[in-house]
Amino acid sequence: MTSARPSRTERHRRLAEHFRAGKRPALARAISMIEGGRPGVADLLQELLLVQPRARRFGITGPPGAGKSSLAAGLATLLRSRGEEVAIVAVDPTSPYSGGALLGDRIRMNDLATDPGIFIRSMATRGSLGGLAATTREAIDLLDAFGFPNIVVETVGVGQTELEIASAADTIAVVLVPESGDGIQAMKAGLMEIADLFVVNKSDRIGADRIVKEIRQALLLRMGLGMHGIPAHHGVDLSGVHRSGGEQGGGAGGADPGKGVVAAGPPDAPRWEIPVLKTSAGRGEGIDAFLERLLAHHRFLTASGTLEERREARARSRIRDVVQRRLLSRARSFLASSPDLSHWVAEVAAGRATAYGVADQVIPAILKDVRGSGRE
Repeated sequence: MTSARPSRTERHRRLAEHFRAGKRPALARAISMIEGGRPGVADLLQELLLVQPRARRFGITGPPGAGKSSLAAGLATLLRSRGEEVAIVAVDPTSPYSGGALLGDRIRMNDLATDPGIFIRSMATRGSLGGLAATTREAIDLLDAFGFPNIVVETVGVGQTELEIASAADTIAVVLVPESGDGIQAMKAGLMEIADLFVVNKSDRIGADRIVKEIRQALLLRMGLGMHGIPAHHGVDLSGVHRSGGEQGGGAGGADPGKGVVAAGPPDAPRWEIPVLKTSAGRGEGIDAFLERLLAHHRFLTASGTLEERREARARSRIRDVVQRRLLSRARSFLASSPDLSHWVAEVAAGRATAYGVADQVIPAILKDVRGSGRE
């Protein structure tokens, strides 16, 4: 006679015990559960995530082919050489056939997979916009709760809409390459607003110095200092209007001083000098300077109190995100099962009703259904 299968509650209890004991299979299973939206996952997260955030969360974003995976691997290798553990979340594009991740990032980081101090998780976007998968933020929170001191998040590389990383990471590095003209693209895309540092990767190629100059000029334009360093009309010297004083980071092989532009803010507020670094991940050049600037930014966030502000902003965004996702799920379920849907569609199609009028009937019904069912 076979024993009865453990209940869902019992399975979750055991998973939580193994998770808190530091067992990697439990961490992997918990991430799989949130990715699959399995029943009871909200209760499991309620048990696992009630801990103070501690990890340094580094986001690496930028266009496809910029070398984000190579830089993430270089950072992980360098951190491991210092005795620190690292978790990498690599968001891959979704296969249009299987719906799964193409796993390109996992393949490119294959050399790291055997290191017991490195945990790599590939996640499929599954149609999500913004550069992250729908459950990436929960996965990052799980990695933090598990005890990883460093979490590197690499976005999928979708280009101009890739801004969700701002709600997932504390420090954001925007990676660009010389030949793609990304300095102007970054300015258009809003990446200027979320970047804490810029990295020009593959800087051994022609055009690296040009794009470094373009990025710095774009940063100055953002702060209304676009004519910095250029003599004004009638020869008036405005070169003293702006000085970038602060730390300097090295570039590829130490060749680039990594000059920064001071981020705008109130006159009495602590300032962070946004560096523009040059790296060549394929050659292993500039990675040390890149890591040092990431760590310097985290120290700045902690000392200035900005880290707590970013965590609160992230929490606000997470609450809004979960509420929206649950309401959207309810709405889809309600409409799929409503016997009146065909009637509403016919009325709107015939011009006897509007979608807004139908929504005015549907929304109260959905909210009533939510109140009647209680918490999931």
